[in-house]
Amino acid sequence: MRNVILVSVIGWMALSSTAEAQDGPPAEAADHLDDIIVTGAPYGVTRRATTLAIEVLDEAALATAPPATLGDVLNGLPGVRTTAFAAGASRPVIRGLSGPRVLVLSNGIGLIDASGLSPDHQVAADPADASRIEVLRGPSTLAYGGTAIGGVVNVIDDRIVSVVPEGGLTGRLAGQVTSVDGGWAASAGLSAVTGPFVVSLEGQRREAADYAIPRPAESRRLMHAEGEAPSSLQGGDLENSFSNVSVYGGGLSWIGTNGFVGVSVRRTESDYGVPSHEHEADDEAEVSIGLEQTRLDMRGEWGLDLGPFERVRASGGYADYTHTEFEGERVGTQFLSEGWEGRVELVQANVDGWQGAVGGQLLRRDFDAVGAEAYVPRTRISEAGAFILQRLDRGRFGVEGGLRFDHRHLDSLVAERSFENVSASLGFFYRPNLNWFFGLNLASSGRGPTEAELFADGPHAATRAYEIGDRDLGSERVTSIEGTLHIDRGPISADLHLYHARYDGFIDLAPTGDRQDGLAVFAYVQTDARFTGFEVEASWRIWDEGERRRLSLEATGDQVRGDTDLGPPARIPPWSASARAILQLENWSGRLELREVGAQDRIAAFELPSDGYRTLNVFLAWAPDPERGLMLYAEGRNLNDAEIREHASFLKDLAPSPGRNLRVGAIYRY
Repeated sequence: MRNVILVSVIGWMALSSTAEAQDGPPAEAADHLDDIIVTGAPYGVTRRATTLAIEVLDEAALATAPPATLGDVLNGLPGVRTTAFAAGASRPVIRGLSGPRVLVLSNGIGLIDASGLSPDHQVAADPADASRIEVLRGPSTLAYGGTAIGGVVNVIDDRIVSVVPEGGLTGRLAGQVTSVDGGWAASAGLSAVTGPFVVSLEGQRREAADYAIPRPAESRRLMHAEGEAPSSLQGGDLENSFSNVSVYGGGLSWIGTNGFVGVSVRRTESDYGVPSHEHEADDEAEVSIGLEQTRLDMRGEWGLDLGPFERVRASGGYADYTHTEFEGERVGTQFLSEGWEGRVELVQANVDGWQGAVGGQLLRRDFDAVGAEAYVPRTRISEAGAFILQRLDRGRFGVEGGLRFDHRHLDSLVAERSFENVSASLGFFYRPNLNWFFGLNLASSGRGPTEAELFADGPHAATRAYEIGDRDLGSERVTSIEGTLHIDRGPISADLHLYHARYDGFIDLAPTGDRQDGLAVFAYVQTDARFTGFEVEASWRIWDEGERRRLSLEATGDQVRGDTDLGPPARIPPWSASARAILQLENWSGRLELREVGAQDRIAAFELPSDGYRTLNVFLAWAPDPERGLMLYAEGRNLNDAEIREHASFLKDLAPSPGRNLRVGAIYRY
């Protein structure tokens, strides 16, 4: 599959180059129509004019997205998968990396939660709460520090309004129901102008029961490994897979002629079951999770005349987070996180294609765990970082790069460690004509270990392991090279990213061969690792009579291969490929998608292989006005009722993903 994709792209490139040999290079940068990207480049660039690998889910895509957690909504984007741990807990996996190597942001500020600590911890940022999500793949993310060594997901909302709403009042009402789990979701939001102020209010609620699966929960491979005969039964409902979420809040902005400043508050409450997760003291007690977070944010931007700088941006957030594991009705272990983060950016004026920004950020977070499975001790984490990013675009060619310094200090009950890291990137790009963009990016980034990697010592039920940290771990460093190709040739567009990343001191969790408290013992160790892969996406508008009458064909594909000195790393996703046909016909729009995910038999010693799967999805919507008024939509997902076991999931052999699902919904915008 990947060879077919690559050969097709290379052949297409050769033919297109011949056809365009007479085209002259542009005198200045091409003027693309796609949106400006704010994540990773404070001065803003388009996604087709940067060497960074970027994907965007805009407001239109999110408005009709399934009612699911962040990892599940992003699953299927090129290079992105999900941990699929439970209906209420899934984090993004980017290029085979997850947990502390993938930074999830809320409007450019960290979540200050504990979701990176364990796969059963829900991310305290919900897609239904967002107006836009930007995903940066790879380590060239110097604006955010070492936690972004694998990628960044920035969840952007509109609680702090920066532009006066058209007409003085805007809002939306939305609702949907799902068949696979008997679920429903409803949301509402509005922004209203009063003098120079804009008030915003938003809220959403969703509830879902245990979801249906096409086959028994325990995989055939696991049954065979345990010496059991594979079951011939059909599936039913996956026990303890329910999920309920409430998010509500509001904001107040003051908008002037030269900028804005605002504050917001958000409350998140969630409870969800964890399939196949029982406390060893009571095998009959199902484990469920209760999450609560209160978050306060401040954000502003102001124009100024200060040497080369034309504006300043400042943002800050405070959060109080509690993750409670319930064993039946009894409170078990609690994970607590409280802290704040702030950042300031000075953005340069664009002078003959030269743009840039300098900035800094500070973080203070107090983490604690209480209970029988409190395997990480109380720790205070302090971080400070400073960075500079620069870009010179001379039309035919350009260069972009940056430099960052990070200090990370961890003070726990058992030890104290500090880490300093310098990260840098340098990218070159070349446009032979208006239709082509070639980029090459080199980066070296460092990441200090987390509190779990350093200080863990105890049973971790979510991973079914007794985990032991290493207080002597050093920083993890990755050196990467990535090639980028963007093509825009009238009705045809394409993106290709090829990358290789080499890790020095890769922090991995490896089995020791011992057992403790009835669990296999895993210890954090450092080794060398290599990750190589590609992502490709292409689109062809085969019929186009304006925005409301068009037919497009799209295709995407990705693959990543990981190696360490200890063997293949665990939970590396297999290749995937998707093909879509998208039709817009006046008030109607539709999408037909076929997605295939390969088998994964290149595994760590303690893993089981995973079978591949194929899914068929159909989407249909009706909307007289795409910007305002009523929209009705329906979706059939996994219509062939495939057995889906995501290899990146700790629970892939015990809790498959949902089966066939029919979903209908309505949105009203005013």
